[in-house]
Amino acid sequence: MLASRRRSVLAVDLGGTKIIAAAVLSTGEVVSRKYFLTLADEGSRSVINRLSSAVAETMAQAKLKTSDIAGIGIAAAGIIDTNEGIVTTSPNLPGWRNVPLRDIIAERLGLTTYLINDASAAALGEHRFGAGKGVDNLIYLTVSTGIGGGIIIDGGLYLGADGCAGEIGHMIIETHGPQCNCGKFGCLEALASGSAMTRESVRRLNQGEKSSIIRLVDGRLESITAETVSLAAKKGDPLACDIVARAANYLGIGLANLINIFNPELIVIGGGVSKMGNILLAPTRKTVREIAFKLPARTVRIVRARLGSNAGIKGAAVYVFEQQPKGGRKV
Repeated sequence: MLASRRRSVLAVDLGGTKIIAAAVLSTGEVVSRKYFLTLADEGSRSVINRLSSAVAETMAQAKLKTSDIAGIGIAAAGIIDTNEGIVTTSPNLPGWRNVPLRDIIAERLGLTTYLINDASAAALGEHRFGAGKGVDNLIYLTVSTGIGGGIIIDGGLYLGADGCAGEIGHMIIETHGPQCNCGKFGCLEALASGSAMTRESVRRLNQGEKSSIIRLVDGRLESITAETVSLAAKKGDPLACDIVARAANYLGIGLANLINIFNPELIVIGGGVSKMGNILLAPTRKTVREIAFKLPARTVRIVRARLGSNAGIKGAAVYVFEQQPKGGRKV
C-alpha cells in the first residue's frame, strides 16, 4: 500500500548533466520541482553539496515540515548497491567510486533516505503512472547519452541480489565493437545510444562522406548531437538515415534478447533518443520480429514512454512509499 496521500517524498533524479529535485505525493502528483546542473566534473563532494541544497530548496518551496515527509528517494545513474545505499561506480559521474550517498544525505538532512538506479526508478514511474500502468510484466529502457533499464516482473520492480539488475545498456551485442564508457567493448550503449550515433556520424564525416549534418552545425563537427542526426534523418539525409537504421538494428537485437529471456507484455522506450519516434522505433520493431521467438514477439508491444523527465522522480517516490523501514537509512 502507498503511504498516506497527505505525505510527500522528496525525490531526486541525479544524472551526469542534471539534478532534478521534487516533492511528490503518493498519487504521483509533483508538488514542487527544481532543476540544477550536476557539474559532475567538479567531483563528488561538490555534486553532493548541490544535491543537498536542491532537496532543502524543494522542501522550502513546497512549505513542507519534516513530519510531512515520508523520506528521501534518490535515483542515481550508475551501478547502485541498493541494499547498502552505495554508488559503486558511474560512467556519467566521473570519480564516483563506492560513494555512500544514501547515508551521507540521511545524516545531512535528518530524513530516512533510499537509493535506487535512475532507470529502475523510471521503470517504476512508467509502470505506476505512465505507459505501463496496469501492465504486470514490462521492461523499460532509457535511450539517451547512454542506455539504462528497469525490469518489472509480476507487478514489482526486479532489482536482483545486490539491487543493480537492469543494466541493459551493458549487455554485449558485438564482441569486437567500439569501447563503451564502462570499459568493455560492444555494449548496447556503445552501439545504439545517442552518443553512439554522434560518434559514428563524426567518424564517417571525417572520412569524407557527404551529409547535410555538416550544414546543420555550420561545419563544426564537435557540435553534432543525436538530435542533429535525427533532424537530418527526418529530412531524408542518406548518411543520417543509415546511422539511425544501424542504431535501430542494434537496439532491436538487444530487445529481442530481452523478449526471449523475459517474455514481457510491454517494452517502454524513454530518454531523449526516443523522441526520434518511428524513424528509430519502426526499424527496431522490424528487427525484433525477425530475430525474436515468434510467440513472445507477437505478444510484446514496444511503445514510447509518457512521463518524460518526471519518470525518475515519480519512480523514486514510489520506491520510498513502498519500502519497509529496513530498506533505507534511518536517522
